[in-house]
Amino acid sequence: MEHHDLLVLFDREQRREVTYPGFRREVLVDLVRMTPIKPPYDEGAVIYSCLAEATADAAIAGQIAHFEALGYGFEWKTYSHDTPHDLPDRLLRLGFEAGEPESVMVMDLVEAPELVELSPVEGVRLLTDPEDIREVVSVLARVWGEEDVWLGPVLASEMAETPDLLRIYVAYVNGVPASTAWIRYHPGSSFASLWGGSTVPDHRGRGLYRALLSARARDAHERGVRYLTVDAGPMSRPILERSGFRFLTSAQAFKCHRKTPA
Repeated sequence: MEHHDLLVLFDREQRREVTYPGFRREVLVDLVRMTPIKPPYDEGAVIYSCLAEATADAAIAGQIAHFEALGYGFEWKTYSHDTPHDLPDRLLRLGFEAGEPESVMVMDLVEAPELVELSPVEGVRLLTDPEDIREVVSVLARVWGEEDVWLGPVLASEMAETPDLLRIYVAYVNGVPASTAWIRYHPGSSFASLWGGSTVPDHRGRGLYRALLSARARDAHERGVRYLTVDAGPMSRPILERSGFRFLTSAQAFKCHRKTPA
């Protein structure tokens, strides 16, 4: 598929139409937002926007007011092809905090037989019990400190309630969790999305990231998924490119931390 057509498909299926467990998808005239509907989900998101220059600031203020009234902070995910083109600057002026820029990478599984056909690596295990999420948290804590530990209850909730839509893998070295990653499936979509991809520093360079990438690619291929997508930082992008992923667009998250109890 040509780059432009793939980008259009991505915007439709992974931004405008996508759903996530624990959230209510709300479609407005010029944006799509996700509002939490139950614990442990406690942060909202704007996942798609197509704003006009004249009304963009008012639209942003409206989302701040919406989530603030509910007592939630939220994330506004921007993409380089979104309008208006100065959307990131507008978010910053209105008090958002910028995250690190990311590269949205996509793989066509029909064109990636090598990654799909790699032999499974010993020590890579698919988790099936929500109690085992502690193995994921132990990796995240050693990689990111306590920053991502909040993910534990979220992943455990998704695994228990929508097990067919989430597959979590852990790679072990000498019986100790050393790397983790997961894949989310989206009903009716041509895409499955890759998340996590964290390896403890002492165990990097052993091929664990690629082994988990291959495990998820095989899983998606067996389900008949056409495309894999992942938001990549500068460390993982080269590995993804060597594995057959191609650049689609740039993305950046902006956080609004203001909360007012409802």
